[in-house]
Amino acid sequence: MEMTTALWSFALVVGLLTITPGLDTALVLRTSALGGRRQAWGVVLGIQTGTLIWGTLTSAGVTALLTASQVAYEVLRWAGAAYLVWMGVGMLRSRGGAAQAEEAPVEGGFGHGWRRGTLTNLLNPKVGVFYVAVLPQFIPAGVPHFAAGVALTCVHVLEGLLWSTVLVGFAQVLRSWLRRPAARRVLDRVTGAVVVAFGLKLALAD
Repeated sequence: MEMTTALWSFALVVGLLTITPGLDTALVLRTSALGGRRQAWGVVLGIQTGTLIWGTLTSAGVTALLTASQVAYEVLRWAGAAYLVWMGVGMLRSRGGAAQAEEAPVEGGFGHGWRRGTLTNLLNPKVGVFYVAVLPQFIPAGVPHFAAGVALTCVHVLEGLLWSTVLVGFAQVLRSWLRRPAARRVLDRVTGAVVVAFGLKLALAD
C-alpha cells in the first residue's frame, strides 16, 4: 500500500467516525450555542489538540502501554469517567433566570474551551486504544513509522476541524433561539445527560 492510498483510506475511516454523533459533537454544539464563538473554537481546537497528541504518542509507540498495562489503562479510564461525570452533572445543575439565560454566555473564553476540549479527549483511553489498534494498519511498509503516523493523524485533525466548522455554523444560526431560557435549559439537560452517560459508560466498560 502506497502512502497516498493509505491517506485516502484512513481519511474514509476516520471521516465516518468524525461525523458520527457523540461526545465531541454534543460539546461543540452546546458551547457554540451558549458560550460564544471564541469558546466554541477553544473546545474544537482542544479536541483536535488531544487527537494530535494521541496520534503522535501512538506513532512513537508510547500509547502501546495502554494495551500492555492494565493499571495504566484503569487509572486513565477512571480519571476520564470522573471528569466526564463531574462536567455533565455541572450542566445538569445549571440554572439561571430568564435575563441571565438570554444575556449571559457560558462561563469562560477561548482558554476555558480549549482546556475542556483537550481534557475531554486526553482522558478518554478509548481514543488511545483506537489509535493503537487502527493507525499501524494504515502505515505502509518501508516508510518512516513516526512521520507516517503523524501525517495520518493530521488527516483526522483536518477532518475534525472541517466538521466542527459545520457544527459551529449550524449552532450560530440557531443561537438566538437556543439562548432562550427554556431552550437553554433543555440544551443543558440534554448535553449534560449525554456527557454523564459517556462517563458512566467509560466507568462500566470492560
